[in-house]
Amino acid sequence: MSEFFVYILRCSDGTLYTGSTTDIRRRVREHNSGRGAKYTRSRRPVTLCHLERGNGRSWALKREQEIKKLSRSSKLLLCASRLAK
Repeated sequence: MSEFFVYILRCSDGTLYTGSTTDIRRRVREHNSGRGAKYTRSRRPVTLCHLERGNGRSWALKREQEIKKLSRSSKLLLCASRLAK
């Protein structure tokens, strides 16, 4: 089973973007170079504020959807808890 990452990015305008990937460094570079998601292209630079690691694409897609359903304040709490550790 492959290792996957689910992440939250903080965009330059303060908005949050959630995604998943197998290579987090590459993906953040893509977002910052304008080759990432359409949403982040006009909101660069982005910074990684939350990261979770798991096994398998199905886990990643499920967790990504769970995070996307959270309120903004809950997402910010996730970011704060990960940065504090």
